[in-house]
Amino acid sequence: MGHIFDPISPVTLGIAIGLYFLFLLIYLRVAQQFNSSKLLGGLLGIFSVCLSFSCGVYYADQALTTRLEHRVTTSSVDSYTIYINRMGEQSPNGIRQPAQILNENDAPIHWVLSIDETLIPADTMAHSLAVGQYYRAVIQRQPVHGYATQGAFDVEKWFVQQNWQGRGKVVQLEMLSSEQALREGYYDHVKQQQSWTRKFLLAAEHLRLKFRGYFLASSLQHQSLLLALLTGDRSLLDPELEQQFQRFGISHLLAISGPHVLIFAALMTWCIIQLINRYYAAIYLVIPRQRLMLIPFLLCVLLYCALVGFEIPALRTLLTVTIVSIFILLKRPVHASFLLLFSASVLLFIDPFSILSAAFWLSYGACFILIRIYQEIVQEQKTGQSWRIRIGYAAQLLIKTQWKIFLALLPLTLLLFKQFSWMTPFANIIAIPVLGAIVVPLDVIAACFWLILPAFGHLIFQLNDGVLQAVLVLFNMMDHIFAPELQYFALRPWMIISISFGILILFLPKGTVPKCWSIICCVPVFLPAQLKSPTQLVVLDVGQGQSVFIQDQTQRILLDTGGNHDEQKFSVGRQVVVPFLKAQGVKQLDRIILSHLDQDHSGALPAILDAISVTQIQANEPMPKLQSTFELCYAGQRFETPETIIQVLSPALQEIGRADTNRNESSCVMHIEFKNNQPIRHFLIMGDAGWETEFKLLQHYPDLRVDVLVLGHHGSRHSSAYDFLQHYRPQYAIASAGATNRYGHPSIEVQARLAALQIPLLSTAKAGSISFSFDQANEQPRFYRHQYRWLTQ
Repeated sequence: MGHIFDPISPVTLGIAIGLYFLFLLIYLRVAQQFNSSKLLGGLLGIFSVCLSFSCGVYYADQALTTRLEHRVTTSSVDSYTIYINRMGEQSPNGIRQPAQILNENDAPIHWVLSIDETLIPADTMAHSLAVGQYYRAVIQRQPVHGYATQGAFDVEKWFVQQNWQGRGKVVQLEMLSSEQALREGYYDHVKQQQSWTRKFLLAAEHLRLKFRGYFLASSLQHQSLLLALLTGDRSLLDPELEQQFQRFGISHLLAISGPHVLIFAALMTWCIIQLINRYYAAIYLVIPRQRLMLIPFLLCVLLYCALVGFEIPALRTLLTVTIVSIFILLKRPVHASFLLLFSASVLLFIDPFSILSAAFWLSYGACFILIRIYQEIVQEQKTGQSWRIRIGYAAQLLIKTQWKIFLALLPLTLLLFKQFSWMTPFANIIAIPVLGAIVVPLDVIAACFWLILPAFGHLIFQLNDGVLQAVLVLFNMMDHIFAPELQYFALRPWMIISISFGILILFLPKGTVPKCWSIICCVPVFLPAQLKSPTQLVVLDVGQGQSVFIQDQTQRILLDTGGNHDEQKFSVGRQVVVPFLKAQGVKQLDRIILSHLDQDHSGALPAILDAISVTQIQANEPMPKLQSTFELCYAGQRFETPETIIQVLSPALQEIGRADTNRNESSCVMHIEFKNNQPIRHFLIMGDAGWETEFKLLQHYPDLRVDVLVLGHHGSRHSSAYDFLQHYRPQYAIASAGATNRYGHPSIEVQARLAALQIPLLSTAKAGSISFSFDQANEQPRFYRHQYRWLTQ
């Protein structure tokens, strides 16, 4: 979904559907009379798959078009009437509050608002505006703009998946009654909120907020974890606890999945059965118990899914239970694989954007593996065994299951996250039985009693808090002894596919394919990195900063690292540059050259050094306390490989001493030449150098060839002088700058100079990462934002 391609025409799709039904009619009427019916049946099956895929692509493309129509593309400050139907949560910038933005003519659209806590009434519950309430708000709206760099978290895709069209900061806030909303012309919206479905969803959201308020006010030691395991609300979780769960590979236990939902439904259904057995057992003579309990069981599943906000794993459970119930009522058998595929199809029909979520792939992937394991259990199951043997078999089964799930999901985990933890199967062997069989059931039971008998429910919560304390003490001991860390693996997509085939061979039934073939599939992982490295130069989108990646068959170099003004709050190195390097298959950098030590050019260095080995670091001034080899960069240095020539043009060696007083003009200016490539082969990267350095370059390097110029100081008006641009006449000029940056880069003056000289200006703010590949001649620049529709502005 979201890839930019020529859309499927409705006319073409209609003709294809018509031809399909024509072929189907021919097959049913004629083909059975000939021996070729199997061939025709196979062709019809292939046609069915292709047509189904085309219909799915068309349906998803239309849904995406509709969702992108109302997204915010400009910044402004306006007054809006908003309606709160989802609870907010605490964030570093105040309250993050999803809200409906009302309009008298169109349907409501959804934004995420940042609200200072001082604007929220004191009687408002638990880090959120009142659910089901109208407000008049003055909002400084902003378009959603993330880092368009391969491997980095795609915040714009996440907003599309969540159906959020924009974001904004609330400046003023005033509560409105429903009567005031009616007087302002929102009659249709107020009327819609009176439907039983809206009231049901609103009641579920009120209950979620009520549980959050209870845990906030309680003295329980692990209140945040109890809340997360009960309702999926992770807003109160300590970041250190979340990081520990990530290191142990058990973050999935914080997501509300099938076991949570089924435990609640089973407990409620059991209570109903006991009541019927005691007071009206004769009803079983009319309706079999299995069919009688379908409706209450399904309703309980629906209730719990609503309580947890219909997250994808919970929604998968609801759809699966619904489909199974229908087949039971129809007295028809259903195969487990068909059930899972059908529920996935229904889920994608209801919400095609689920396919963008990692939770969708991991949830259904784990279910497929569990089905395969269950089939093996049924085949191996024996009767008449003692309880000791059964316990031993159960323990053996738990260990085998966790290792199989770990291996089976490893390719998907590497593809989605580029990292995993070796501790995962060991931690799950402990966590799943304890949390799944003790903590979660106690959490559900305590919540049910708390709604009826608060004191007794609180007592059970305290008991559960003690169980969690014991579990976390054990995890802390394991953390201290084993010190698990997330392992980054720099694998290319084709390597992950090869590993997938190897794991698939391991899971095939015995005798199908020799298991040793799986070793052959894993060989590409250990091949030298040089055998699979494209020659390229990439100007990364790191916001208001600069980072350029250079790679050929023998070396990998990073020119500048970028950096956020506060790397502790949001790390460009950890969140953008390192994921990009991992996506490129980089395990080690041969060299990092820092043009100068300003934060936006070097601030991400510590995060990169923590994740990736670096052989040598260069900068225009000394950098103490580095484990890598350090060398100053100055004019005259030259690094040559069979494919590239890299030269330092500035500063002169005698000017190194002034770097700490005039960092910008002392920037290391780099010239990169890619051999045997036309017409784009010469790159000039200016750092933050301005007019003074440009004048020196014109004096010392008048014959320098420049095909692509990375503008000095992000396109500041004090750089890229007209004479400088006119002399070197690059084919492209690139401004590495952040969207809506407070400096106005690239400046209007520089844009005017480039326009006067007819030099195309490319900006990472508009194009995302800009890459040049030299494996083929005449390669034009490629823009990351042109790959996906939600990234285009």
